Parts: sequence; structure tokens; C-alpha cells
Amino acid sequence: MKNDKIKKKSLIKLFVIMFTIYAFVTLIMNTIYTYVVQDRSYHRQCEENLKNINIYLGALIEREGTDFAHLKDYILKHGDEMLIPIDYDDEFNESKEKFESIFMDRYPGKIYGQDIFFDDLDEDVKLVYATYIFEYWLTVFEEARDSFGIKYTYFIFPTEEPNMCYMIDAVREEKVVDGKTYIRLADIVEEDPAKYTRMWEAWHTGISPEGFDVFDNEYGYSYAYYTPVYINGEKIGLVCSDLNIDAVNKTILNGVYVQFIGAFLVLFFGMLAMVYIIKRKFLYRIISLEGSVEKYSDSKDVHVADEIRVNEKGNDEIRSLSDQFADMIVELKDYMVNLQHVTAEKERIGAELNVATQIQADMLPRVFPAFPTRDEFDLYATMNPAKEVGGDFYDFFMVDDDHIALVMADVSGKGVPAALFMVIAKTLIKTRTQQGGLPGDILSEVNDTLCEGNDAELFVTVWLAIIEISTGKGWAANAGHEHPAIRRKDGDFELSIYKHSPAVATMEGIPFRQHEFELYPGDSLYVYTDGVAEATDANNELYGTDRMLNVLNRTKDEKPEEVLRAVRKDIDEFVGEAPQFDDITMLMFNYFGKVEE
Repeated sequence: MKNDKIKKKSLIKLFVIMFTIYAFVTLIMNTIYTYVVQDRSYHRQCEENLKNINIYLGALIEREGTDFAHLKDYILKHGDEMLIPIDYDDEFNESKEKFESIFMDRYPGKIYGQDIFFDDLDEDVKLVYATYIFEYWLTVFEEARDSFGIKYTYFIFPTEEPNMCYMIDAVREEKVVDGKTYIRLADIVEEDPAKYTRMWEAWHTGISPEGFDVFDNEYGYSYAYYTPVYINGEKIGLVCSDLNIDAVNKTILNGVYVQFIGAFLVLFFGMLAMVYIIKRKFLYRIISLEGSVEKYSDSKDVHVADEIRVNEKGNDEIRSLSDQFADMIVELKDYMVNLQHVTAEKERIGAELNVATQIQADMLPRVFPAFPTRDEFDLYATMNPAKEVGGDFYDFFMVDDDHIALVMADVSGKGVPAALFMVIAKTLIKTRTQQGGLPGDILSEVNDTLCEGNDAELFVTVWLAIIEISTGKGWAANAGHEHPAIRRKDGDFELSIYKHSPAVATMEGIPFRQHEFELYPGDSLYVYTDGVAEATDANNELYGTDRMLNVLNRTKDEKPEEVLRAVRKDIDEFVGEAPQFDDITMLMFNYFGKVEE
């Protein structure tokens, strides 16, 4: 017995020494590892944001085409003549209304961009138009900067090397004219190629460089990333974005410091608690349990379970461990029987999952005609999942007696996770829409709700429209979804292309654009998910929107149900034996307007 006590005391000392060393090493290694991981992860995320915002803004500029190129040339020559207030209204309503007024006065009956273009405008109208468009692009750049959480975004182009013209500047430089403060445009700055190596590399090669320019100046310590922009195959400038590294490093260090203090306190007090418990002969009971385990291992006697329960007098984790071990001895003989019960339970869960799949499918409105008492419109919708359950969904419902809501959405991913996320998103969108409001505000609130606890990092592209049935006026918001197709009476279906907002649930707190439109009696609206345009045949060729529009226009006089059936048939014939990789969802809405009795 005396030797046992000596052994236990030495074990306690050894345990304290080992735990202290372990705690210290763990604390240091954890701190280093946390810093390295957070530094890499956070910087990688920030750098990815720089690339993404450049791609996003570059795509907008390229989509604008020659109109942006004209603006660039005009600002270079006439930037001093353009007077844009330093605190102009970000909605640029005043400049837009001024342009529309002078344009209608000078060119009655003409439509800009269709009947007349920038080069055809007289100098007065050019100046007003350039002012309006510049305010628009400056707003786009600053909204993108704020949405992505970076420091600066700007557009530059070389005039005569090494000079760069800052057309859309991240910093609103001032100029004073007649006592009023305006934005200084076309600021030409000498950028030393030896210092701004990535900037000039991007311009000369026409390719975004792999690295970044790193600066430490009056604007702070930052990374700068550049992306060349082409219009009609001609390189016109660089989209640039800067990231404040001081703020990034400060955030990382603060997080590591807080984690270090927390880990230190936990380990320190944990060690004290463990030493106290050990001194209260915690270790002796473990040794007693060890003896019982050795006895059972030698004898395989089930009565050892009773001895374990009798010998253990405590009321803590060791008692729980002892009871569990005793129960394990008793229950071991029933293992095979229990295994059969577990197998049966798995089969039951599988059956319940099939029921859940059917419930998820039944959430989509599938009874047509959906509103048999309404003569002002007709609609039809279908959804064909790529797997047992899908992530696509559509919805339509009356907000009130004179307003109908149309929804088309596509959840990222496939299978059960996407289906569950779809159920949540569909419910939130419908519930919030029925409370009233415009689509942009509705998607903003739904976005914030879905971002909470979104550990799976799923997101959903959404097209949401609310139409006033009595007038045909509508409001729509497009969160990263496909462009809808619209057909005017006696016309053909055409894609309605406009600027999108990011998908819902990608980032909390982002705003969503919305726009007004109007349907006239005889007009039709067709919305769909990317499973239509991206259906792929055996040669990996995409179905595309051109084929889709051809089918729509061949069947444009048919009822919505027949039109959707024709589109699906054409997709199936195109795809052939190739497997379906994405959900195919479509909705068509025909507007008849008020029907005279």
C-alpha cells in the first residue's frame, strides 16, 4: 500500500509538470498557427475581393461599349468644362433630368442610342450627357467599393508614358470655380514604371498581372490590383482597386491577441482545477476502474459490472464512465440484436426522407389555371429537378387584389441541402412580399435573414417582380439571375438585359437594385433558371438563349402551358442522351389587361 501511495504521488507531480509544459507549448503554437492561418486566409479573401470587383466593373464597362469609350475621350479633352459638385446626389437625378430635357428640346422624336449617338450630339448636349454619365459611373464605382469593403476603386488610362489619366478617381479631388467646389476630372499624374510595375505590366501586356503593387504613402499601406478593359477588341484603360493592408493587419492582430488571452486564461485556470482534483485523489478512482477493466479482460465475467457499480462511490464523470463501462459489459451480448434494430431504423429514415422530398415538391404551386376567376392574365410554370430534389423554385401569388408577385430562383448546389435552403428562401420571400414593399427592399431583408447562420455558404439567385394588374405597371429586382425575355403585342420575344445585383445570401447588408417596367395588353413575360440556357448535349455544347428565343417565337401565340412544353421538348431533343446536370425551371405570364364586360 505504501508503494502505491508513492506511485500515485509521483504520478501527480508528473501530471502537473507535463500539463504545464503542454499548456505552454500549446499556447505558443496555437498563437502562431492562428496568426499564420488568419493572415493567409484574410489576405487571400481580401485579394480575391480586389480581383472580383475588377472583373465586375470591367464587365460593366465592356457591356457599355463605345458609349464609355466616347466618355473617356470627351473627359480627356473637356474635363475642365464639366462641373460636377463635390457632393452631387448619388442618384444623379438632376443631371439625368437635365440631359433628357435638353435632348428632347434639341432632338424631338429621337431616341438616344437608337436614332442618334454620341458623335451626332452638338457640343452643349455632349457636355450635359457626359456630366450625367460620369456621375453614373462614379456612383457605380463607389457603390462597388462599398459593397466589397475595399479602400479605393478607379479607372485610369495612359496619355503619354509615364503619365496616367485618372478618369474615375477613388479620391474626389477638388477644384473651385466661382466660389463653388467641384470634382476635378481627367487628373494626369506621372506614375513611375519602376514603382508602379504591375500597373504598367497590365497595360503593356493587356493581361491582369499575378501580383500587386504595394504602396506605403499618404493614403496608407495598401495593395493595388489592375485589370485591363477592352471595348470592341481595343484596350482602353485599367480598372484598379486598392486594399488597405494596415486595417487588415490590425484586424488580424486584434483577433489573435484576444484569442491568446482567452486561451491563456483557460489553460491557466484549467491547470489549477486539474491539480486540485488530482489532490482530491481523483487519480485513485481511475486506477480502481483500471483494475476492474483488467479483471474483465482476463475473465470475461459479466458480474464484473456489478462490482464496478458497487466500488465506485463518486457522483461525477468517473462515476458516469464506470456506469457506462458496466452497461457496456451487460449490453455487449445484445450487440447483434441492436445492430438489426439500427438497420431497420436507417430504412425508416430513408422512407421519411422520401416523404420530405415529396413535401418539398408540393410547396411549388402546381394547380393550373392558378387563378381561374381572373381574366386579366394567364400564367403557367414548371420545374424539373436534376436530382431527386432540386434547388430551383418558382412562385406566384396575389399580394392583394390588384397586385401579383412572380418569383424565379435558383439555389447554389444540388440535392437535399439545396432543397432545404430553397424551402427557407421561398417561405421568406413570399412572407416578406405579402407584407408589402418593393422588390429591392424585400430582397434586402430576405438576404440579411438568410445570411444569419449560413454555415453551408449557400446562396440563391432571385428574380422577383410585382405587377399591378389594373395598369400593367411593375417593379422588378434581379439578384444575379438570368435575363428575362419579354414580348410586346404582335412582336417577338427578346431578352431584357440590365444590370444585376449580387445573389441573395452572398453578403449581409448589401443593397439590391430594382427597376420599373410596364406591360401592355397582349404582352408576355418569360423567366427561367440557368438550367435552360446551360443544358448541354453529348458534345458539351450549350443550348443557349438563341435556341430558347427561337422556340418562344415559334410558339408565341400559344397558351403559356403549350409554350413551356415546346421549350422543354426542344431542350430534350437538343440534349439527347446526355444526363441532366441542372434543374430546369420556367414561368410564363401573359398579360391581357382589364377585360371589358
